[in-house]
Amino acid sequence: MLLSRIFDALLAPNFIVVCAVSTSLLACAIIESHASATPEITISSLLREMTDRASFAQLPSAPYLSKQASSYDRRSVSPNKPGWFANNDFSQYIRDEVNDGRTEHVMMDAKGPGCITRFWMGAPTPDGSLPGELRIYLDGNAEPTITETSDQLCGGKGPIPPPFSQITCIGRNLYFPIPYAKSCKVTYDGNANCWYNIEYRTFEPHAKVRTFTWHEFNEDAPVIQRIGEELLTPQNTLPDAKLLQSVNKTLATGERMDVELHGSQAVRKLSVQLAAQDMESALRSTVLIISFDGERTVWCPVGDFFGSGVGLNPYRDWDNEVDRDGLMTCYWVMPFEKSCRIELLNLGSQTVNATLGSIAVTPWKWDKRSMHFHSTWRQQANMETKRQDGFDWNYLQANGNGVYMGDSLAMYNGSSDWWGEGDEKIFVDGEKFPSHFGTGTEDYYGYSFGNLGTFFEAPFHAEARWDGNSKPGFVSVTRVRTLDAIPFHSSLNFDMEIWHWAQTRVTYAVTCYWYARPGATCNREPMPEEATRPIADLK
Repeated sequence: MLLSRIFDALLAPNFIVVCAVSTSLLACAIIESHASATPEITISSLLREMTDRASFAQLPSAPYLSKQASSYDRRSVSPNKPGWFANNDFSQYIRDEVNDGRTEHVMMDAKGPGCITRFWMGAPTPDGSLPGELRIYLDGNAEPTITETSDQLCGGKGPIPPPFSQITCIGRNLYFPIPYAKSCKVTYDGNANCWYNIEYRTFEPHAKVRTFTWHEFNEDAPVIQRIGEELLTPQNTLPDAKLLQSVNKTLATGERMDVELHGSQAVRKLSVQLAAQDMESALRSTVLIISFDGERTVWCPVGDFFGSGVGLNPYRDWDNEVDRDGLMTCYWVMPFEKSCRIELLNLGSQTVNATLGSIAVTPWKWDKRSMHFHSTWRQQANMETKRQDGFDWNYLQANGNGVYMGDSLAMYNGSSDWWGEGDEKIFVDGEKFPSHFGTGTEDYYGYSFGNLGTFFEAPFHAEARWDGNSKPGFVSVTRVRTLDAIPFHSSLNFDMEIWHWAQTRVTYAVTCYWYARPGATCNREPMPEEATRPIADLK
């Protein structure tokens, strides 16, 4: 029995075995070694990870669970019970506590080593401001490490600068890592209606995490400045790469063009430019198809893939940019072990002049942590909404081992009433209740009270197209995940509620971006009929 236990320990990755042999005794000590072998997780290491694109094309080196604390309506308990689409998703707290005579509403209370990765807040005031203070208590300390108003912490008016903390369409957004070694509790002492979403990581129990301090924050000022500049200039963050010669071709209906790559490499930059008489139709009916190692993982209309949605809508986030001259570029790292094929296929009825160019590649050492890049697309036109009620619309069901990295949504609103109340519900690895249950599509994409919305762009979210809120029209929004990416070991199911203030018709088209180990599957197949549907039929 003893030898069996020693053998099991020898095979365990988290332990080493030290043995001493004498004539009468075999003395063995099992010593845990994982903690000393794993690099410490700090503010600066997390900031560097934020802009390390290659790290997201690999399974996480420090495994973690992605979770969310939010003010979702607590009447939502199960998909098959009343209340699943309840919409009183504000000022819903875990509990109240009294400290020094003040009442503090507990928004988040997490145990174990972890890190806050995203903090969004919204309020119904005209400018979105919230009275009262947020307090973040770390590692069980009685005194908060952070005490700030929402404008200071999440609105870029305090010590954490833009683009990590800023206001977009009156939504307060914080994308700065706040790591902790043992626990994290977040409270708010205001009495105004408050909507909140807090995404956070929970690391394995043995992970070494250095808890956030303002002293370390100030020492990391050069790193913070450098990462902030990188987030705003993604085009300047490419490593030395081989730039392939652009290929141009006039594509008649049904024609395609392609580029093939061989060896173990990674695509670091991909640009596409189209020219056609009807650009709105061309951007939808010209499809990008990518296969890695013989497995097709990307099938998406070009405009949707680059986050432009319907039409050419110039904008920039961390992953994609669309220029006014029509050049569309992405910076996803797309590794492959043996081969890669990139295709453009014209499914439309008009001739399209297509340029497949600015493809930058670097060598890649394929290993057991390497993943293929996936991008899937789904459109459903003219769905009838319920008035002040919702239904779930599936973004993606993925099966395998991977990481969810974000999405872009192109939708048509058939009414002047607001469309974006629907909550995201993300089930990871077969959860019965979603570990991510949000408070509205507008909140998920980083703005607030969307009827006050307009065009905006930022590294982690953008609204590339906005036709106005007092009339029917198109909207294009993006959500970029870096530190708030969602790993899954066996499955991920992402539903977005469609919840409207009016009974009308809407069209939704979603593009999902994710990585997975070879062999992963999903519920999204090519949709040529939807890609060629006339734009007029989406309204």
